[in-house]
Amino acid sequence: MRWYWIDRFIEFESGRYAKAIKNVTAAETYLHDHFPGYPVLPNTLVMEGLAQTGGLLVFEHNRFSENPILAKIPSLRFHVEAQPGDTLTYTVTMEEAKQEGALVRATSHVGAQLQAEMQIVFAHFNGAHRKGALFDPQVFLRMMRAFGAFEVAHRADGSRLVEPP
Repeated sequence: MRWYWIDRFIEFESGRYAKAIKNVTAAETYLHDHFPGYPVLPNTLVMEGLAQTGGLLVFEHNRFSENPILAKIPSLRFHVEAQPGDTLTYTVTMEEAKQEGALVRATSHVGAQLQAEMQIVFAHFNGAHRKGALFDPQVFLRMMRAFGAFEVAHRADGSRLVEPP
């Protein structure tokens, strides 16, 4: 089973930034197991949602040819907990993109309140040393379709971002 920690993209500019949302609902069973009697979204899952948002931004920036993997989190801070009923807005901004990988800055907000902030380093992994691919680019494309990225995505010049063939 594959877990997705974002619900949909609301903004996406190729190579620059992306915004996605995650609705935290009481129907998510893991919320009740994390702290019995006090349901909160575990911070590790907020981190994963931010990483998925950033990873898809990096993946698209490289024209779907490199597989970004989370390599390091140089900084991370949580300000408030995410609870059922909250809508988290994930914003990721590409700070640096190189051949080896990328650095993104990511924040999570509940309304206007800063919920979390982090930096994420992605490394490009092409799996050349393995037999068979570790990542299937079609999985990333399906995620982008499922989360509505191509419905809101555009390039820096304002032109619409088109799904690759």
